[in-house]
Amino acid sequence: MTPQILAALAAIEREHAVRVLFAAESGSRAWGFASPDSDYDVRFVYVHARDWYLRLGEPRDVIEQMLPDDLDVSGWDLRKALRLFARSNIALYEWLGSPIVYREDPAFAAPARALIARHFQPAAALHHYLGTARTTFHEHLSSEIVRLKKVFYFLRPILACRWIEQARTQPPTTFADLVAADWVDADERAAIAELQHRKQFASEADREALNPALAQWMRDQLEHYTRIGPSLARRVDGNLDELDRLMIALCDR
Repeated sequence: MTPQILAALAAIEREHAVRVLFAAESGSRAWGFASPDSDYDVRFVYVHARDWYLRLGEPRDVIEQMLPDDLDVSGWDLRKALRLFARSNIALYEWLGSPIVYREDPAFAAPARALIARHFQPAAALHHYLGTARTTFHEHLSSEIVRLKKVFYFLRPILACRWIEQARTQPPTTFADLVAADWVDADERAAIAELQHRKQFASEADREALNPALAQWMRDQLEHYTRIGPSLARRVDGNLDELDRLMIALCDR
């Protein structure tokens, strides 16, 4: 799919008169547990010529396209992206940590990655991941028969919560790195490995019985992170000046 994705990005640049600074896979393919029939979710950051920003109104700052072959391509304008970056936007931080990168301007990606630690807010990030895990559990995992895919959509954000609890940093995008962390015990790793083996051959819609012990573990994790979340709040050292300088430098290129 890479040639098709690169062609789609080039077409977007021509059609919208923008320059793509960064493009990466997001979702299950970036996380490392895609099913054989998973979609491609490409996310990107783009910049206009400087004069585009010198206007009183603010035109649309998102580009979205659904293309053939289950290709979902969506991007944010640089100003929008940096405003969200300053507010510890987890989606953008995950894009920057994706192991599947299609386009990367080092003048954007390297400084942005270096600034994540300055703007990261542990309590807000844990709230984000915990909300995802809680919604997945109550909407998809509260019955006896569940979609195996949804088990991983719970495991990843709950292990991200544990990463934040232990390290106070942005969790890695890849599921394997979350599982390999020192604070995941051997029994948990073995159970996850067994689930991964089954999922390797499962389609998006495959269902199976949910192990009662796993279901109880999930409930315990939700209760724990609900209780400790507020204790992770801290003062954020980042400021807008450094992001302003990054935006000006990229608009001037």
